Amino acid sequence: MTVAASGMAETRRKHLQDILRAAPVIPVITIEHARDAVPLARALVAGGLQALEITLRTAAASAAAVAIIKEVPAALVGIGTVLSPHDLVTARTLKARFALSPGATPELLDAAAQGSLPFIPGVQTASDVMAALARGFDVVKFFPAAQAGGIAAVRALAGPFPQVRFCPTGGVGEENFAEWLAQPNVVSVGGSWLAPAADIKAGNWETITERARRAVAKLKA
Repeated sequence: MTVAASGMAETRRKHLQDILRAAPVIPVITIEHARDAVPLARALVAGGLQALEITLRTAAASAAAVAIIKEVPAALVGIGTVLSPHDLVTARTLKARFALSPGATPELLDAAAQGSLPFIPGVQTASDVMAALARGFDVVKFFPAAQAGGIAAVRALAGPFPQVRFCPTGGVGEENFAEWLAQPNVVSVGGSWLAPAADIKAGNWETITERARRAVAKLKA
């Protein structure tokens, strides 16, 4: 890694640490209609969750992210389901605070390493972790967490990679997220349980706020 690349990696690392320090639980959100974005973000922020992962899985995702960034300044908007360098450009153009991917190709890792946007690449195996570390990424998304070996896998990866911190997503829910966060090498968790599709469709914003409050209360406990 060059001196310039090393400096860029350190800048990304610092910004990401600041975000994750304030957000050990990140709602993973899929928005079908942009009109739902702002009330949903306000509901989650009111419940005490600031960092939001807006997945690039729908046609409304970009408009939803723009609306939240403009109208809910307390929200720390991240763009998820980043699958390509083009998606990474989209995240930067939207002025996202961070980006995440479910996995990582060499092309995506290289593109992310060339920019200052905090990026959390997806991993499953030791080889995936090594590829991320080679580009300066020591915070990674463990996905799908439950299917990829669960907490036992994260504990095992701590041995050869003591410097790596994980953000498990996939199979993480209200009943087990605290157990994940109790692991020394887990810095944050992500999950769709906080804002399920049915509640978004029905506009059950108070229900979503209460669910977020329960998560925050469990963290404090």
